[in-house]
Amino acid sequence: MVHNSIIAYNLQQESGFSMICEQLSTIIQSQLSGAESKLWHAHPVWFMEGNPIVGYSKQKRGIRLMFWSGQDFDEPNLNVQGKNVRMLQFFYTDVSQIDAVALERWLQKAQMIQWDYKNLVKRKGVLVRLK
Repeated sequence: MVHNSIIAYNLQQESGFSMICEQLSTIIQSQLSGAESKLWHAHPVWFMEGNPIVGYSKQKRGIRLMFWSGQDFDEPNLNVQGKNVRMLQFFYTDVSQIDAVALERWLQKAQMIQWDYKNLVKRKGVLVRLK
């Protein structure tokens, strides 16, 4: 079940973006049913064993879908976010852009490929691959 704070976040977005957020949260929750979901740094994030896996946030360009370990997914449609993290992102401006089959594939990869963001500070910025 999607956490109440995430439902509230989705409803706070303007109409078109709210629909994107609702669709994303429904698909993510269906694929990561055992994951913990909550607002983290003011946006929805799903965690497995305390490690961030996937989340989304409202940006100027639209709704940004983020995969913390996504650089290893080998998916050409996802864009690199930064040099110091393994995060990839995808932007949506309309709910019709959500490809549920691709999103489900990315979520399967997110469960199989994980870097340890949970202990990033303890390791002084050094990422270690978990899976």
